[in-house]
Amino acid sequence: MALSIATWNINSVRLRMPLVEHLLKTWAPDILCLQETKVTNDLFPFAPLKALGYEHIAIHGQKGYHGVATISRLPLHELTDRRDYCGVGDARHLSVMFEKSAKKIRLHNFYVPAGGDEPDRTINPKFGHKLDFIEEMKLLHAEGEAGISSVLVGDLNIAPLEHDVWSHKQLLKIVSHTPIETEGLTAVLSGGAWVDLMRQHTPSPEKLYTWWSYRAKDWQGADKGRRLDHVWSSADLSPHLTRVEILKEARGWERPSDHVPVIAHFDL
Repeated sequence: MALSIATWNINSVRLRMPLVEHLLKTWAPDILCLQETKVTNDLFPFAPLKALGYEHIAIHGQKGYHGVATISRLPLHELTDRRDYCGVGDARHLSVMFEKSAKKIRLHNFYVPAGGDEPDRTINPKFGHKLDFIEEMKLLHAEGEAGISSVLVGDLNIAPLEHDVWSHKQLLKIVSHTPIETEGLTAVLSGGAWVDLMRQHTPSPEKLYTWWSYRAKDWQGADKGRRLDHVWSSADLSPHLTRVEILKEARGWERPSDHVPVIAHFDL
């Protein structure tokens, strides 16, 4: 039985609701996880999503910043699992439970801090916050609940591998690809027994990008991207992965996010 899960940093869900609706109408994933929704829970745009058949919605938002939302055609459970990483009150995590083909699946939706511009926590508290956030993520294990499979998606704001960036050498001192970040995220992945599904489907050395900067005059021509968005799973789900779509064309849509949707497809 087919299952599809999408992840997308939408960079304001109310501003880009037409793009969300287009994605849902055209690609129709079973579940869509959004990051950087930038809206409080009471102002979240439920109506257009429910009108498209996505009646099950879990949200964790705040005014003007951050925020995650999980939108589903399948019933969702445990909608209040929102962990306050680093204890600063940011809306950066949400997990839900759902069932498909007799499998119980825990789905984590993350928005990891970007980390500012300077990769030095002594002068840039934002970078320190990011490193502390990643350190706390090391406690999350894909097999942490007996009899329950796991999926972790979101904007993790780190491109961990050499071929996850347009130039490994030039970005080694740029936030999102510094060694301390990449090693930290790799430790979260391996220590938590997670499988990187995007790289399972498209192994290195093939380049994979999900983000292209707004600063680029010709983002498509330059193609200086980074893989900041990720889809991981527990090992039992990885054999069921059939494909992963990175919707690069979404970066060229009207008033786009600088991230594009990623959709993982499974046959359960």
